[in-house]
Amino acid sequence: MAEDRMADIFAAVRLGGEDPVAARDALLTLWRDLGEGGDPLHRCVIAHHLADVQDAAADALLWDQRALAAIFGPGVPLDEGMRGFLPSLYLNLADSHRRVGEFDMARMQLTIARGHLDILADDAYGEVIRSGLDHVDAALAAGSTDPLPTN
Repeated sequence: MAEDRMADIFAAVRLGGEDPVAARDALLTLWRDLGEGGDPLHRCVIAHHLADVQDAAADALLWDQRALAAIFGPGVPLDEGMRGFLPSLYLNLADSHRRVGEFDMARMQLTIARGHLDILADDAYGEVIRSGLDHVDAALAAGSTDPLPTN
């Protein structure tokens, strides 16, 4: 059942590259179906990806906050799998705070993200996250609220 749910989530996420509106609709449906008592990992992944398909920075920030809240919900054990999401979650929070002009909050989130880098392997994914931290840091230094270029 959990594997089926993750397959549904990743199918919705894949839509984002071609049709962000369809991805957003599919992810919102999964979010509603899962409900507040749903699996924290599923809630985190859905919210994390919903943030990526928002048109407004404030909406992305809301979904980034929901993704993090899913991991740190009452009674949710922070296992190794969920801990592996923390650098990316805090990176996204930093970028969303930057995009809405909350630069001090963005810097704080970057610091927290860097504090969790030890969980990441020295691989392509780890490099994407480390590079993302540098890009957000540079945008903060420039005082920019513009979206970062996508690779």
